[in-house]
Amino acid sequence: MSSSETERSSGAAPSPDQAADALPAVAPQLRSLRRQASLTLEAAARAAGLSPAHLSRLETGQRQPSLPMLLALARIYGTTVAELLGETAAARDAVIRAADMEPTAAGGWTYWQAGAPARGMQALRVHVPYGSQGDIVRVHPGEEWLHVLRGRLRLRLGDTTHQLAPGDSAHFDSLTPHRIAAQDPDGVELLFVHTLLQSPTAALCLGPTPGDTP
Repeated sequence: MSSSETERSSGAAPSPDQAADALPAVAPQLRSLRRQASLTLEAAARAAGLSPAHLSRLETGQRQPSLPMLLALARIYGTTVAELLGETAAARDAVIRAADMEPTAAGGWTYWQAGAPARGMQALRVHVPYGSQGDIVRVHPGEEWLHVLRGRLRLRLGDTTHQLAPGDSAHFDSLTPHRIAAQDPDGVELLFVHTLLQSPTAALCLGPTPGDTP
């Protein structure tokens, strides 16, 4: 995994150790929510495209999950990334203020919750650093929409690669194997919306595309 992207407002670059400390509540939440979903470690790992040993390390805090992993597990457990992170909201307000969007680092990505929790969609503002998770292919039920704010994005959909510039958008069926990578050394910043399927059968597959390069 590449190092976490800076919080853009401060300009300070966190160290890898600081990035690892950014998700202190994930391990106990992962275990608790898996049990609430009545899933064994083996069943949850299989649904997420992980090995039981890897999921066990995530649940015990020995490994930190990437953002795609968090998205996968949130779908499988019928919850949101915010709940996996132990975040709570006093009220579900229709307006989300910029000052309330705290950055979170996961797997080299930095993201901000841009939508309210417990909704049928999840909205995020995401910064993807150059070279981060370029070999991760995702497949899961639902739809995704993204809009490039800054930088250039390389979006792989099935066997086709698209180059997206600032102002470009993409809306696609998430069952199409897809991956996201920054085209430029400064990374790419985008708005990202996806549907949350409240079903334990929802799955997201992670892994490199054989014979392909980021």
